[in-house]
Amino acid sequence: MAAPNIAAVTSIIGKTARASLANTSNTSVLSNGASSGLVLKVNSILAANVNGLSAVDVSVSVYNGTTDTYIVKTVSVPPDATQVVLTKETSLYLEEGISVRAQASTANGIDILIGYEEIG
Repeated sequence: MAAPNIAAVTSIIGKTARASLANTSNTSVLSNGASSGLVLKVNSILAANVNGLSAVDVSVSVYNGTTDTYIVKTVSVPPDATQVVLTKETSLYLEEGISVRAQASTANGIDILIGYEEIG
């Protein structure tokens, strides 16, 4: 697991990952494969409460294969509202073998959107 030298970039491709958290388990939303040869620059993470009836707690973490390091933990998102989890001002890089995971307190209660750049 490594990260390519981003001073020698040959491409930067803007992308969006999306997931509906269908259950209350920790779910991988964005993964950088163990031998991808890429760095993923995460510019934004949004968590939208699509439940419509009640607040839903959301947690978002960076996962290295064994340990979750939380960006937010058990943040309450009001009904029909969106929580900004991460912005370009606080961006992060995902090296190979690292992923972003999310978990909701209610099944089908949260949609996650991640804006990122694939750098290779």
